[in-house]
Amino acid sequence: MAKKPPAKQQPVKASTGRPAGLFTWLAVGLVIVVVAALVIIKVTASSPTSSSSSNFQATDAATVTELTTVPASVFDTIGLNSPDAPVTAPIELKGQPALTGTSASGAKLPEVFYLGAEYCPYCAAERWSTIIALSRFGTWKGLGNTTSSSVDVYPSTPTFTFLKASYTSKYLVFKSIEEYNNSYNASTNPPYGKLQTPTKQEAAVFTKYDTSKYITSMTAAQDGSIPFISIGNKFVISGADYTPATLSGQSRSQIAAGLSNTTSPVTAAIIASANYQTASFCSLTNNMPATVCTSSGVLAAKKAMKL
Repeated sequence: MAKKPPAKQQPVKASTGRPAGLFTWLAVGLVIVVVAALVIIKVTASSPTSSSSSNFQATDAATVTELTTVPASVFDTIGLNSPDAPVTAPIELKGQPALTGTSASGAKLPEVFYLGAEYCPYCAAERWSTIIALSRFGTWKGLGNTTSSSVDVYPSTPTFTFLKASYTSKYLVFKSIEEYNNSYNASTNPPYGKLQTPTKQEAAVFTKYDTSKYITSMTAAQDGSIPFISIGNKFVISGADYTPATLSGQSRSQIAAGLSNTTSPVTAAIIASANYQTASFCSLTNNMPATVCTSSGVLAAKKAMKL
């Protein structure tokens, strides 16, 4: 059974560990409080109240190119070095059934499954590194521009949406769900419009693995945080690998244009996160393509992850 939107929920104090924070769905008419600490974005249940994808804006070709053709030297120079914004690695799962999908050509391949929402600032940060990491294994079409909610923590964080995106690879299948838009409406509960709904299988993966049972840095109260990414059910990501504050004060085009600048703290966080994700993807692809999976940045991530 698919999850339903969050209802009235009181703020939960942020935990230590991974920078995943708790989004506070408040009762209708109340103001969303911006808290200083990182919070977990929690998804619980209720029925959708609205739907909107009319504001979709396709990402321009120049930005897509900057995002998906980061030089190999940048990955290797940065490695895992992000002193201004510490980056955490995906969490390895043991003994779980493989998550697979069928590619457009009919091949059965390891699946990377993402569940998030456009309003979510942690999803906003994570999409940068996920798009970049996956671009090392395949090609993107249909990426769109968006920002996180203007009334949540880290307001209007520049990012992309997977709402209409497609991904082609001979190594991996990527599937995504953007559950809600970023248009806040205080008169509805939940205050964001419904966009996409996970299948029963996708909801089951999310419900099973996005919990403190598998992610020990979380508490039970933080189960269901987003973004959630299952990397073939061999690794999971819950919350952002680095704080969205890293992207504050920069536009989408500025961030994208700076992805070749190895001295940029923003680039360092995004690329270190991408190296970690790349290492986990390589574990699904039998270390193919070899030029990617044996690069020094990825090898550093594998060593740190004890792969």
